[in-house]
Amino acid sequence: MQQVMISAQDNPASHPAPTLARLGGLWAGRFQAMASPCEVLVESAADERLASELVALAAKEAWRIEHKFSRYVSGNVVDRINRSDGRDVRVDEETARLLDYADQCYRLSDGLFDITSGVLRKVWRFDGSNRVPSRAAVDQLLPGIGWQRLRWQAPVLNLPKGMELDLGGIGKEYAVDRTLMLLDQQLKAKDIVRCGLLVNFGGDLCCTRRWHPDEPWKVGIENHRNSAASAGMLPLRAGALATSGDTHRFLVRNGKRYSHVLNPRTGWPVEQAPHTVTVLAPTCTLAGMLATFAMLQGPRAESFLGEQDGIRYWIRR
Repeated sequence: MQQVMISAQDNPASHPAPTLARLGGLWAGRFQAMASPCEVLVESAADERLASELVALAAKEAWRIEHKFSRYVSGNVVDRINRSDGRDVRVDEETARLLDYADQCYRLSDGLFDITSGVLRKVWRFDGSNRVPSRAAVDQLLPGIGWQRLRWQAPVLNLPKGMELDLGGIGKEYAVDRTLMLLDQQLKAKDIVRCGLLVNFGGDLCCTRRWHPDEPWKVGIENHRNSAASAGMLPLRAGALATSGDTHRFLVRNGKRYSHVLNPRTGWPVEQAPHTVTVLAPTCTLAGMLATFAMLQGPRAESFLGEQDGIRYWIRR
């Protein structure tokens, strides 16, 4: 296996430069972003320079989105909103689109998908331990949750004092779609058509068709009982996959497993939720939305996804 380092322009000091490895007829670029291992597959067996350029572009875009929308970055747009202390905040066009999407998710889920519910992290620590918060501690946070309490009229947002936004539930899928679009645009600008692309950020992925029609991408479906193993291989020709579940984030107490998927109305894990839901859809954003919605449905996850047109899904309980 041939492996080289890529020098990415504007690479933040906190991120090591991406690596590039030759895998048969593919180049595989790897880097870290959004607390996840990220991979870009480029179907260009001979052109190392092109692959290096595309991987560097992907890493730069992933880091840009992470820096702009992470709640952990001081001074970014999310931090400014969360520190607004009840004052109006004017946001840029990209942020406005994400807030519109969050509003749509809230309405479509009947309030179960709520980006103000991130404050529950103050009492819930899904680290595999047995530390379950008291009901009083959870209840104390509930008054600070509720998208309906915000005033949002693009481009101005008013977040009531004491509330917070967390875009972590939609940011990674957005980054996957955005990155693939940029890479595809780069290929078109160079008039390159014989080059397939796959962007995978922490298991959420999207791809273009491979130029060889008989060669689909082969994607492993994670085994929730053994995260190091695969539950099967899926041949994927185009589209996106996203997974929601508690394989890596959960608590166990007195034999009961508590999923990290929380009901924003109660502040407690959704009862009878599947271990994992994986959805195949045209975009990673849509796949992620449907997978999360299904988890929030708990025992109705299968019937909810069965009502959706034009998607495939896998549910593991």
